[in-house]
Amino acid sequence: MKFTKSKEKEPTAPGQVAIKKRSKVPGVMITQFVEKIPAEKSHPDFSRKPIALTVQEGKLAVFKAIVTGDPTPNVTWARNNGDVSDPERYVASYDPVLGEHQLQMPNVGVDQADTYKCYASNEYGRALVTVTLNVIEVGFKKSKAMQEARLEQREKAAADLKRTLRTRVEQNEERKDGEVDEKFWELLLSADKKEYERICAEYGVTDFRWMLKKLNEKKKEIEEQQSQYIEHLSNLRHIEIKTPGCAEFEFEMDLKDPNARIFLFKDGVMVPFNIDTDEKHSLRQVGRKFIFSIYGLNAEDAGLYQVDIEGVNVFSTDFKIPVVDFLVKIQEVKAVEREDAVFECVLSAPLPKISWLGKNVALEQGEKYDISVSEDMLIHRLVVKDCMQVDKGIYAAVAGMKSCNSWLIVEADPDPNQRGKKAARKTTQAGGGGADLIKIAAEQQEKLQKEHKERMEQLKQIQAEEAAVKEEEKPAEEITAAPEPPKPKTTPKPKAKPKPKPKPKQEPKTDSEAIAEEPEAEPEPEVEEEQPESEEAASPPPEEETPSEEPRKRVRTGPLVPDNIIDPGVHFTSGLSDVHAIIGQSAEMMCKLSSEMCDGIWCKDGKEITSTDDLKIVKEGTVHKLIVSNCTEDHDGKYRFEADGRKTEAMLVVEDPPRMNQDDLAKFSEPVLIKVGQKATFKMDFVGREPIKVQWYNEGEEMLEDNHIKIEKSGSHSCLLLVKCQRKDSGEIKLKLKNEFGTIEALSRLIVLDKPSNPMGPVEVLEASASCVEFKWRPPKDDGGSPIKNYYIERNQIGRNTWAKIGNIPGEPHYKDTDVDHGRRYCYRIRAVTAEGTSDVFETNDIQAGTKAYPGPPSTPKVVSAIKNCITLAWSPPTNTGGTNIVGYNMEKRKRGSNLWGQVNPPEEPIKGKQYDVKDVVEGMEYEFRVSAINFSGAGEPSTPSEFVIARDPKKPPGKVTDLKVTDSTNTSLSLSWTKPKEEEGVQDEAKGYFVELRPAENTEWGRCNSNPLISTSYTILGLKSMAMYWVRVVATNEGGDGEPRDLDNYIIAMPPPVRPNFTNRKMKSFMVMRAENSARVNINFEASPVPTIIWLKDGMPVSKRVTVSNTDGMSQLLIPSAERSDSGIYTITVKNIVGQETFSVEIRVTDDPKPPGPVELEENVPGTLTVSWEPSPDEKRDNHLHYMVMKRDSIKRTWHTVADRLFNNNYTAVNIMPGREYNFRVYAKNDIGLSEPSESLTWGVIRKKEKFSLNLAPSKPCNFDSAPIFTVLLKTHTMPEKYECFMSCAVKGYPTPHVTWYHNNVSLNTDTNYYITNTCGVCSMLILRVGAKDNGEYRVVAENSLGRAECSAQLTILE
Repeated sequence: MKFTKSKEKEPTAPGQVAIKKRSKVPGVMITQFVEKIPAEKSHPDFSRKPIALTVQEGKLAVFKAIVTGDPTPNVTWARNNGDVSDPERYVASYDPVLGEHQLQMPNVGVDQADTYKCYASNEYGRALVTVTLNVIEVGFKKSKAMQEARLEQREKAAADLKRTLRTRVEQNEERKDGEVDEKFWELLLSADKKEYERICAEYGVTDFRWMLKKLNEKKKEIEEQQSQYIEHLSNLRHIEIKTPGCAEFEFEMDLKDPNARIFLFKDGVMVPFNIDTDEKHSLRQVGRKFIFSIYGLNAEDAGLYQVDIEGVNVFSTDFKIPVVDFLVKIQEVKAVEREDAVFECVLSAPLPKISWLGKNVALEQGEKYDISVSEDMLIHRLVVKDCMQVDKGIYAAVAGMKSCNSWLIVEADPDPNQRGKKAARKTTQAGGGGADLIKIAAEQQEKLQKEHKERMEQLKQIQAEEAAVKEEEKPAEEITAAPEPPKPKTTPKPKAKPKPKPKPKQEPKTDSEAIAEEPEAEPEPEVEEEQPESEEAASPPPEEETPSEEPRKRVRTGPLVPDNIIDPGVHFTSGLSDVHAIIGQSAEMMCKLSSEMCDGIWCKDGKEITSTDDLKIVKEGTVHKLIVSNCTEDHDGKYRFEADGRKTEAMLVVEDPPRMNQDDLAKFSEPVLIKVGQKATFKMDFVGREPIKVQWYNEGEEMLEDNHIKIEKSGSHSCLLLVKCQRKDSGEIKLKLKNEFGTIEALSRLIVLDKPSNPMGPVEVLEASASCVEFKWRPPKDDGGSPIKNYYIERNQIGRNTWAKIGNIPGEPHYKDTDVDHGRRYCYRIRAVTAEGTSDVFETNDIQAGTKAYPGPPSTPKVVSAIKNCITLAWSPPTNTGGTNIVGYNMEKRKRGSNLWGQVNPPEEPIKGKQYDVKDVVEGMEYEFRVSAINFSGAGEPSTPSEFVIARDPKKPPGKVTDLKVTDSTNTSLSLSWTKPKEEEGVQDEAKGYFVELRPAENTEWGRCNSNPLISTSYTILGLKSMAMYWVRVVATNEGGDGEPRDLDNYIIAMPPPVRPNFTNRKMKSFMVMRAENSARVNINFEASPVPTIIWLKDGMPVSKRVTVSNTDGMSQLLIPSAERSDSGIYTITVKNIVGQETFSVEIRVTDDPKPPGPVELEENVPGTLTVSWEPSPDEKRDNHLHYMVMKRDSIKRTWHTVADRLFNNNYTAVNIMPGREYNFRVYAKNDIGLSEPSESLTWGVIRKKEKFSLNLAPSKPCNFDSAPIFTVLLKTHTMPEKYECFMSCAVKGYPTPHVTWYHNNVSLNTDTNYYITNTCGVCSMLILRVGAKDNGEYRVVAENSLGRAECSAQLTILE
């Protein structure tokens, strides 16, 4: 079977064409076979395409499709790898009721998993849809199959290697000299210049001048083709794995035609894609950026991807999925704020780069993140710098198709001195694997090198066997007579110019890019011979010389083809890496060769360098180093190391960040003490490359120059002068210096001394007896920078106007006044005294000496514990102490059902603490307790009683609740229900309540939704975020504590239950008429969950920009602000979500008052009738609903009355015209809005001439009026929109009066009540109220009488 590529033209019959058409259904490919399809015919299309299936083995799999087309298409099914001819396994059927074509696969098997195709064909074209079937294996079949596959793979390993080499040789032999695979040019056209070398080496191209010349020609050619469809193309980013299971590539493009078709090809085969993200291949357009995504990655997705615009290639990218896994995955890291967090992982194979994700966002190298890889490319490292709370979350590493993730937990700084302040940046790091990872990577590297050597030996053995077989097969006479063997000795060009150092052929002739070749650890490497272009090329390297083998010589034509495997020679196992060094410090550049027996040279910016005082060239075995002891700006540049024709390059960047002298920094960090109103000066010298940005901060806020702040800046120092400092200026002073190489900070502190603030209340009265008043207060909030030495106190006796000076007391905020009189009230003034001055005054409330003031009630006692012979209670002291200290408490108890309280403690022994053990209890009895406080005046009021508590041993916590489930959910709430846990004596007791706990998916801590235990077994959680993920669990509780939580089996999403879109208003209008320049508004109410996607179309195309669409929850509104006639059409709304979709169409007709028809003319063709004709209204061409109405007035009745309506032609025949009367006619144009002004005819009158009466009797002759039927006015062809009225008429004459019959497609309509048929004086008319598709066809009128028969017909076409 031959499979044609999608880019090639499909085979067609002679005379046919193959025109690609776009379907309204995404993913459908249509090919039209004719240039023009006749009217009423159409090519095949899918109104519903089959969808991809994933079913379990042994189940029923069904693909369903609905097709359209005229003639009816023929539907067939096929699969990529196999056929569907087995009637027991594949059943193709058609359901005429639903119009569905089905492909059923009962008892589906694993071998039926494949890509299936559905074809719909007729004589005008063909439509194609591809769909995949995935079958899930059950039982042990999968493991058994994997074991068999592994066994088969081991058995055929050698055969695969042979086939690989043979295929490459055959392909290169078949290709003509100089001919290169087209895929090579497609990759180069979209690749960066630094990738040229790698691509050329992969395809064996060594002539770079020819390649660059040919590439420029192809670029000009492709740019000319692209200019037809593209205005701009830039920012081409090649395909890479962004997130686990998803790869993307993107580019920016401006299309000349927005409707130009975009095609995606993989390895030359067209790939269907969609704008939806749930498809395998999808396209998203954001502005001018196009992003192609591939979801559900597997090994088959590797290949060459191309994007074409109308058949012109735009972008090509090669997707290679590395075979790699994680030996050590990243681990959870706990870091303190302002600390660096380190994630590290170890791979199973070298990989230069992996993807890092932080909270599902791709991370890039920058100031926040440092991404690095070890020299052997096995250890990959991510450093999250300066961790803050916003950085916590899930971080992931993605390598090929493998990924791993872990949490970063950021904890607050435990230092209490730093709370509420911005902490300084820490220099420590959290996380990382350290020496263990290095050891694992070294073991893996050794393992890979060993496997590589074994594979090389195996390849050599295979090729030696093949060479021996070929030698044996050659006839003896051919060996002696053949002139071919000596041919390699006469190869002229390689020997003409011998080189001192041989270079491999795949090495480019330019020095633009650095190369560091390392052994690839891939399952089946392609080994290419690296042979120098000198005389030594005729013999193998010394390592392979053996007494039994002779050197083989051959002639190369075209690309490099491996005839035998030789040692690759000296190569780099580790190349140079870019080094950043600070000026004045040392720097080291290092590379590693595969052999110790090789020297090399170092070059800087293309010039060879030697060892000096500052530059030292060191060789340690296979390691070559260049050490710069004292870096200067002259050392900055590109360095290259060359050895045996190999080279590697890297940059040494000498940085000159801002730096400060350590002595100056220590002096600057000393605090500066000044008094209020004085000035403070801060100065710091520094060095660094200019320009340097200088910033001064006070408590984290940048200071700018004003009347009180002066800042002096220069290239070597900066000075800050603060004038007239106030106490509020005290704080941390920071100098920040920044240039292109880094940032440095210097910290100091400014202390402005001032008098203290006034002491603070409230005053706590310790004692207020008849002999003394003792109280204390709170010290000043700000001591002014100096410690409190004394407090100065004055006293005033209430009722007097004088204040008595008590004097200074020591600096403790406490005073006891013993000089008081019983019953007197006193007020005190207090000032704080420091070395800087005295504070403002603080005045206390009145304190009475010697009057009894009882304390208030303490808090309600709480039960701490309860056993059968002891109950422990605790309480808090009263807020009102009565002005004196609390000296103790009394406790009382009362049994349930009793009114008597009994004191627990002896009256003379008050309880000193705030907790007490009540031991005077009876097991099984229920008690309540209350407490009263005692001060110097006595016992106060008792507290409110505690809860009843039973004297018994503690209960066991309850078990887990059962049957936890979600009963309802919305975007902001979640309803749960569960069953009470069972009781097991001695194990778990009865549950008395329940707590519902919630945890968002991005957090690690659980939070309780209810503060008090629930009694019921249901609960509704409110305040959720729409579409957010949550984990939910329920905990049962009782007096014994909380039981184990019961979690839901899976996380839940805050969203209503899935609801298929449904329109809630069943009285929606499907037809609207609007006056031009008025606004048209259509409101559609619906219900759907989750939130659906709403699309409005006009006549199948997107609505114009002047149409406003507003979507809210449950409603969508379409608004046309100022409607025009061009806005008329059928507007369709599609409401779609993951459950399904619903559509509704409304026809909007925009029109205006019709203009009147032209002049009206009257003509008498038949006596007794008048033919009224008029010029059409100017609106007739713009409004297909416009018709005419005719009114008549005669000179007898003198009133206007309608004689004809709904006339779609421009004439009317009036009958019963009486002689001797005058007639006037008016013609109105009429549409969906209303009537026009009338056009009136001239007066028509038949004047009877009076003549002299005379009677001449002539012989009478018999009169015969008989005549066969004849049509005077024929039927006209009509074209009407669906659901409109249709009026058809004609005129017939004959005698006797003919019998008229109407036919539709040869079916009589006279007895059909759906048609209104009349016959007035020979004018035959028929009215169809709402035309539909069934009314399409030919209409025929037959008139018959005894003398003959006549008929006429016309066609009615209904527009969809």
